[in-house]
Amino acid sequence: MAAAHGESMRETVRSSIRLEDRLIVALDVPTVADARNLIGVLGGAVGFYKIGLQLIFAGGVELARDLVAMGKNVFLDAKLLDIDNQVANAVESIARVGVTFLTVHGNTPTVRAAVAARGESPLRIFAVTALTSMDQRDLADIGSGMTIDSYVMHRAQQALEAGADGVIASGREARAIRERLGDRLLIVTPGIRSEGVAHDDQKRVATPIEAIRDGADHLVVGREILRAPNPVEKVAAIMREIERGLSR
Repeated sequence: MAAAHGESMRETVRSSIRLEDRLIVALDVPTVADARNLIGVLGGAVGFYKIGLQLIFAGGVELARDLVAMGKNVFLDAKLLDIDNQVANAVESIARVGVTFLTVHGNTPTVRAAVAARGESPLRIFAVTALTSMDQRDLADIGSGMTIDSYVMHRAQQALEAGADGVIASGREARAIRERLGDRLLIVTPGIRSEGVAHDDQKRVATPIEAIRDGADHLVVGREILRAPNPVEKVAAIMREIERGLSR
C-alpha cells in the first residue's frame, strides 16, 4: 500500500508542475555577485534557479537561502557521493536551507541515505544517471561494458527502487525512461540546446521541444541564456518551445 501511495503522489506532482517552473536557469557563473546580477536582470521571468559546484564553493549556499527567502525555487546540484553517513549528514544540513531539488549520485546506498536523511522536509532527491557530457567512450573509461542507454535505464530503475523523487537524464533517454517507468519518476534534463546553438562540452543534447515532448519535466539551461544579448527574451523564447513541446 505504501508503494502504491508513493507512486500516486509522484504522478500527482508531475501533473501539477507549473509552466513557469519547468525552466531551471543554471547560475553557472564564478561569483555570487555575477549570479545576483543575472537574477536581477531576469526578475520575475524566472522562478527556478540551479546552483552548481562552481557557485556552491563561492558562497552559493547563502545565495540559495536568499533565493528561497525571495520565493524562488532552488536546485542545488551538489552531486553528493560519499559513505552513507556523510551523505546523510550533508542532506540534513541542506534540507534546512530550504532548497527544492538536490542531486546525489545514482548508486543505491547513496540514494537511500539521502532519501532517509531529508526526513519530513519537502526536499526532493534526484539521482544522477549519466552526465550529459558523457558518451560511450567515457562509459568504457570508467569500466562499464553497458551501452549509455542501458546504463541510464539501470540507474533510473535503481533510483526508483531506492525512493528517489526523480533522475537527471538527457533528453535522449527521457522517452525510454517514461516508457519503462511511467510517471513514477520526475525527470530533470540538462544538455538543452535550441536549434542552431553550439553544443560546447555536451555530447547528448536535445532541444527544449524534443526533451519536453519525450517526457522531461524540467529543463536546465545555462550558457544559452547567459550568453544571450537579452536574457529575458531568450527565456521567453525557451518557454515558448516548452509550451510547444507540451502540446505535442
